[in-house]
Amino acid sequence: MTKLSVNVNKIATLRNARGENYPNLLNTAIDILNFGADGITIHPRPDERHIKYQDAYDLKSNIKSELNIEGNPIQKFIELVLDVIPDQVTLVPDSDDAITSNSGWNTIDNFSFLSEIVNEFKRNSIRVSIFIDPEIKMLENAKKLGADRVELFTGPYAKRFNENKNDSIKKYILCSEVADKINIELNAGHDLNQNNLKHFISNVKNIKEVSIGHALITESLYFGLKETIKKYLDILN
Repeated sequence: MTKLSVNVNKIATLRNARGENYPNLLNTAIDILNFGADGITIHPRPDERHIKYQDAYDLKSNIKSELNIEGNPIQKFIELVLDVIPDQVTLVPDSDDAITSNSGWNTIDNFSFLSEIVNEFKRNSIRVSIFIDPEIKMLENAKKLGADRVELFTGPYAKRFNENKNDSIKKYILCSEVADKINIELNAGHDLNQNNLKHFISNVKNIKEVSIGHALITESLYFGLKETIKKYLDILN
């Protein structure tokens, strides 16, 4: 079964809007897990405009389910991950001022850079996932880097879903087939929602985990957090 990791960045954005600790990020994350989610994802950025670095420590100390920290591996991020030791780190090539992630790593051009970081995290028993576009060469080089998983960037799929859902998913199916052959695990994330998730999961096999935040939190404004998580779990099951 594909696991659901809920990205709580938007909860942190709401909290920070008033400069207080409401909603309480840790309590909300615990509720999300009690509602059935399998893990929590956070994406701290250098300006801490949503997730603060302290949140990583608080979550690691207080939740028993999987913690995934994703982000651009600048030195400050590397130090945080090595200090917290999450279950999984997802390497994402976004710039400091990026509103959201918009592309995956070029694992060929950045091979040497990524190799050192992957090895350092794996020496510390952290599962490493590399965020990539659905391209076979990027997938194959992630395997050569020693990554345990890749996270397929599903933004392009989501953008073309209503136009031609069968065509938009072709590259992801190919990646799944190759990943199975070369023995690297798959995660997926970005712009997945209740409308497009079922088609994706039904056609792209062996997805270990989906990371969903923006859509899930937005939908919970209408359905409530507990019911929204249940809807996602029903799709994944």
